[in-house]
Amino acid sequence: MANRGESGLGGVRTVVVLGFGQMIAFASSFYLFGVLADPIARDLHLPTSYLFSLMSASLLVSAVASAPTGRWLDRHGGKGLLLASSGVFALGLVLLACARGPVSLAAGALTIGAGMSIGLYETVFAILVAIHGDGARRPITAVALVGGLGSSVGWPATLAMTQAFGWRGACLGWAAAHLLICLPLAALAVPRVGARGAHHEPPPPMASFWDRRMIQLAGLFTIAWFISVCISAHLPRLLMRLGLPPAAAVGTAALVGVAAVTARLLEFTVLRRLPPLATTRVATLMHPLGGAAVLLLGAKASALLALGQGAGNGMLTVAKGVLPLSLYGPKHYGYRSGLLATPARFVQVGGPLIYGLILDRSAMLALLFSSGLCLGMFLLTLGLSGKSPIGR
Repeated sequence: MANRGESGLGGVRTVVVLGFGQMIAFASSFYLFGVLADPIARDLHLPTSYLFSLMSASLLVSAVASAPTGRWLDRHGGKGLLLASSGVFALGLVLLACARGPVSLAAGALTIGAGMSIGLYETVFAILVAIHGDGARRPITAVALVGGLGSSVGWPATLAMTQAFGWRGACLGWAAAHLLICLPLAALAVPRVGARGAHHEPPPPMASFWDRRMIQLAGLFTIAWFISVCISAHLPRLLMRLGLPPAAAVGTAALVGVAAVTARLLEFTVLRRLPPLATTRVATLMHPLGGAAVLLLGAKASALLALGQGAGNGMLTVAKGVLPLSLYGPKHYGYRSGLLATPARFVQVGGPLIYGLILDRSAMLALLFSSGLCLGMFLLTLGLSGKSPIGR
């Protein structure tokens, strides 16, 4: 049941603060090494591959913590974890700024991974479900809309801070953003929804959650985030292999963020009356449609591939929060979300390497591979409908 006390201006304020916090959290974690890997590697005389291996390690930390985090969310609410995540992110960024070698860099990256495990969408979506219950679709979409600017804002901001203050200054700048912006805003604007009622009963045994539809959802979101991390790591290179010059490839790849935010805006407005399952099915077809355009028309259709990937990924981020809610209801939402996120985060770790090996053989083969996986996602949406008794 929704918390009727959180509505109107207070509800809008909460959504804005949560969305802004997600933008900073993603910019200073998931997208951080995209700008800082090269300057850190040069300064500390390390291979760039080591920096990206640290990102994989941080994803492993968040994968291991997903289910326990979800259980905590259901029992105690999300505000405490969200506030703690600001401190953990800041600590990890300070450790990075002070790093003098591979071990201290690893300490910073793993700490950031711990922050990711408690401070990204799963925690924020659980807060919104605790507040709004079955009516959480629109606020989830709104938060994802603002949070989707993490790459569009984060990469330029990190680059600007690096150019002005060096990579260590950029890390300290993001740490300050967590402590001086995210932490106080969340403390003031996010309501504390405590462990009360059916939403916070101890969950039944894990095995009882894994019905056929949960397995389908886990497979769907695992493929979605696998493709997302592959494309985020390799899209400019893929576009260059398809025939675009480097500057054009980078510019075209930037359309992914624009498309993701646009898709979430449409989800918030025009598409909000459609069933979540319908929009999820549309999302799974966006990348294959862009891929088909490239296969038929060649490199001149590359923008359609970037737009399709961005739109599909943007809609699937919303689906990750909304689809389990629509199928199972708000009961045990946090724990269920944690279970669904665990295999996705483990599989993400190997995405850049696997896709890179395929891309080295053939750009068209890589495109067929990712498009085929998306069609597999579409098949996994078949047979999903209604609410399970476990979710009520």
